[in-house]
Amino acid sequence: MPKSRQSPVPVPSPLPPPTLPTELQGKLSGAGWMPHGHSLAAHSHTTGQLVYAAAGTLATTTERGTWVAPTNRVTWTPPGFVHSHRFYDRTHVRLLTVPVELCGELLPYPSVFAVSPLLREAVLVLTEDRPENRPGARGRLLAVVIDELTDTPELSLHLPEPADDRLRAVTDLLHADPARPATLAELGRAAGAGERTLSRLFRTQLGMSFHRWRTILRIHHALAHLTDGMSVTDTAMACGWSNPSSFIDAFNDVVGQTPGSYRADLRDSLTSP
Repeated sequence: MPKSRQSPVPVPSPLPPPTLPTELQGKLSGAGWMPHGHSLAAHSHTTGQLVYAAAGTLATTTERGTWVAPTNRVTWTPPGFVHSHRFYDRTHVRLLTVPVELCGELLPYPSVFAVSPLLREAVLVLTEDRPENRPGARGRLLAVVIDELTDTPELSLHLPEPADDRLRAVTDLLHADPARPATLAELGRAAGAGERTLSRLFRTQLGMSFHRWRTILRIHHALAHLTDGMSVTDTAMACGWSNPSSFIDAFNDVVGQTPGSYRADLRDSLTSP
């Protein structure tokens, strides 16, 4: 029986404090620049939190898996969920606290949502260090954010992680090499499990097929490569697609835009965070 790998979000005891830029230290809301590759250690909040990358890309990981949010996405983490963050490229991160009394309006589990123009502007204003000129203005603007999120469908950038040791042995192999072209039967032989059993476990434990799970894993890596400035063609090859066309189709299906459009959004976000 393969040994189970460590949870993707280890919970140290005691939890080390997250490392934040000076302008964000001691705050649950605010804005700051994070360097490429920077990580925030596993932690939790008594309130809800929205994290938006006005420029760059971030990944949020919990015991339920990993959510990736490029510049046109926002991550939502409800109160009490232990989570960590990793930032790709130089990222202009915006942290926005959601009071407990409003968290019931949003999903009870971590999620990723599209950022509409109205939602983006509201988040930018709420995370800036500016005085409240009219009493209650921030509360009214936060209500707009909640309304926008409740009207926005959840997006499929979540990569769940399994609990079963046999399935973890397979997903470990794919995490180590997302471009690996092996079939599920070949991965099963390497992990000591049958193809039919693994196929069933992917659907019952992860809620998706093996092909879909590997596609989302590859898209996560593709987002990081594109954020780092890699070309669409080189990203397709690095992540396991046989040609750019099939990569573009898969990227558009999962992210909701083409890789070229995503790169253009990245360039725009750097000039107007």
